[in-house]
Amino acid sequence: MGDAKFSNFDNMSLHSIDEDAELIPLLTPEDEEEMNNEGLPETLPILPLRNTVLFPGVVIPITAGRDKSIRLIKDANNGSKVIGVVSQKDEETENPDVKDINTLGTVARILRVLQMPDGNTTVIIQGKKRFEIAEVLTKDPYITATVREAGEERPERNDKEFSAIIDSIKELSLQIIRDNPNIPSEASFAIKNIQSDSFLINFISSNLNLDVKDKQELLEIRNLQERALATLKYMNVELQKLELKNDIQSKVRSDMDQQQREYFLHQQMKTIQEELGGVSYDEEIVEMRMKGKKKKWIKEVGVHFEKELSKMQRMNPQVAEYSIQRNYLDLFLDLPWNEFSKDKFDLKRAQKILDKDHYGLEDVKRRIIEYLAVLKLRNDMKSPIICLYGPPGVGKTSLGKSIAKALGRKYVRISLGGLRDEAEIRGHRKTYIGAMPGRIVQSIKKAGTSNPVFILDEIDKLSNSHQGDPSSAMLEVLDPEQNSEFHDNFLEMGYDLSKVMFIATANNLSTIQPALRDRMEMINVTGYTIEEKVEIAKRHLLPKQLKEHGLSAKHLKIGKPQLEKIVEGYTRESGVRSLEKQIAKMVRYAAKSIATEEEYTIKVSSSDVETVLGPARMERDKYENNDVAGVVTGLAWTSVGGDILFIESILSKGKGTLNITGNLGKVMKESATIAMEYIKSNAEIFGIDSEIFDKYNVHIHVPEGATPKDGPSAGITMLTSLVSLFTQRKVKKSLAMTGEITLRGKVLPVGGIKEKILAAKRARIKEIVLCKENEKDILEIKKDYLKGLTFHYVTEMHEVVEIAITKQKVKNAKKF
Repeated sequence: MGDAKFSNFDNMSLHSIDEDAELIPLLTPEDEEEMNNEGLPETLPILPLRNTVLFPGVVIPITAGRDKSIRLIKDANNGSKVIGVVSQKDEETENPDVKDINTLGTVARILRVLQMPDGNTTVIIQGKKRFEIAEVLTKDPYITATVREAGEERPERNDKEFSAIIDSIKELSLQIIRDNPNIPSEASFAIKNIQSDSFLINFISSNLNLDVKDKQELLEIRNLQERALATLKYMNVELQKLELKNDIQSKVRSDMDQQQREYFLHQQMKTIQEELGGVSYDEEIVEMRMKGKKKKWIKEVGVHFEKELSKMQRMNPQVAEYSIQRNYLDLFLDLPWNEFSKDKFDLKRAQKILDKDHYGLEDVKRRIIEYLAVLKLRNDMKSPIICLYGPPGVGKTSLGKSIAKALGRKYVRISLGGLRDEAEIRGHRKTYIGAMPGRIVQSIKKAGTSNPVFILDEIDKLSNSHQGDPSSAMLEVLDPEQNSEFHDNFLEMGYDLSKVMFIATANNLSTIQPALRDRMEMINVTGYTIEEKVEIAKRHLLPKQLKEHGLSAKHLKIGKPQLEKIVEGYTRESGVRSLEKQIAKMVRYAAKSIATEEEYTIKVSSSDVETVLGPARMERDKYENNDVAGVVTGLAWTSVGGDILFIESILSKGKGTLNITGNLGKVMKESATIAMEYIKSNAEIFGIDSEIFDKYNVHIHVPEGATPKDGPSAGITMLTSLVSLFTQRKVKKSLAMTGEITLRGKVLPVGGIKEKILAAKRARIKEIVLCKENEKDILEIKKDYLKGLTFHYVTEMHEVVEIAITKQKVKNAKKF
């Protein structure tokens, strides 16, 4: 009989069971009689079973993984709950056809359907009576067939030979249950309580350790007495195997006794070796206890450590739990409980360090010095939680390193990008094999003090999964009211993080969980101007690359004009990462020339830049002329800083339809529609003949169609483009604009102003049209950034048209 299978089937029944029932009673003679009297449906859906055979009266669970099987079970469960169950001839067949299944099977009733966590469907079914497939009707979505009943030849009621066979089956069953340690003893009660002879035969046959082919042969035996004899024969074979197995195990037991003896001898040898100069486990525990007494932990931590140490002392060093407990206590001893580095609150020195490490970023530095001043005055070491956000490559992470240097604190950093397991933050419980503390506690251990500057890099790129939400776990870390008792699952105690200065970095605030964003002080680290990039390259990037490539300043000199050419012609970013890569190419070229003893120019000229880096590739954000009607320059914000874009529009004869292209999002398309409708309703004000709208189609396009674009800030740009198109008048030269529009003719403010201003300067724009409410954003920008720019602040859409559209007609103007 199959190991431990009786426990699954000692409580089965034919009766319909309640959905919430926990027990299913055994089949009674009355149930059997009722089952035999039931009629057989003319047609049945056929469910092929891969690795088992269902017998009449027996209840078995099956797991359905194939789509056809799941569909069949779902349909049958919603209908009559009656199906035909047959076994496959070859269990390896993944999608069995009619030729791959046996024609004789068992009619089954679905008792319960369970959806498992892995996506499979588990069904509990009970066999009713045998049937044969007469004719297959359909194969899709699953096999259905007409069926006929396969009757049984039963012996007479008082047949002595049959009764003797049944008694033998019962006796052998009880003996197998008694001798097989894998079958629970409760199974014997099930055997004793089976009253139906035919159900007993089927029940035993179903649970025998036989392959599918042998079980199918048992099912196909028509005569019940012959089936009982065949079952008895298989049971005898199984009993003989079981007795042989038990004999072997009794012989092996004496070998195990020998192994235990050897184990004790090894233990004695180990003790002798320790006496000869090794370290005993007891000495290790004493050493740990001495280390613990030197720690500055509070009373509760000391009590907990002593309790865990005593637990380890009682453990057998050979068990797996001993090493887990040892690692746990080692962590306690390695953590810097109440150990702090002394802060250096010399603010002038801090300012010098920030200025030396980072050029520009005056507003950011001012904010950081303010935080340090508050720390100095309060003198309680409770640190603020700062989030530096801005485009990539502007120095957010390196700012954190400079703050640590200025304060004289240790510096640790963890990258949160792509983190999706909560246990990475909180750790695993130490009961698991391979458990370890979370990244926060590990980093504190690595720092060696409880008040480091802790950089949480790329906090906006935290993700989540079925293993938990790390951003929710970060709520406790970054809450000053909670992080004095930060709970790590491995540590099992609160650890004080309130003295840690957390500095998070992010590129995009919109992806940070609102509750997490609320806990941090936001500092916007914006992009650099061309002048700032040139200075950064000269002061920091070039010396760094020369050092990394084994060169010095005498080997290569790049002047400011050449650096400006590299910035403008070969990079297109708010930060300086791409700029550093281009400078690295220049340095590598010089290094190669020195290594191969070739001649090269030490003082780089503009032509040398093109020789090494190739032709300038980033000319696409330069301003274009205003010779064509309907072409207007807009300002856009991207994840890598500001940019300019061009709105183009054109007229063609048609019925007045509006087409919009350029890979635009829904909001941007709506802006175009609003601009068009506003112009139609105010055509007389703009001097436009309203008949044009019915006779010409309008097409608006935003170039660089492969780049997705969206947002409302191109509203006034589209309006200006359409007015220029319908009036065939030129747009003012060197003008760019940004702002949202409404149907009432209002201009609304937009974001990303500083990045857009920098993009305008790069593109040699002279005048910018903005919403009046964006004036406050301009006042916050350093005046050096605004040099050479004129701003026009507007509140109404007609003001935009008055400023942007000239009286001069374009060349080859269309006549309507």
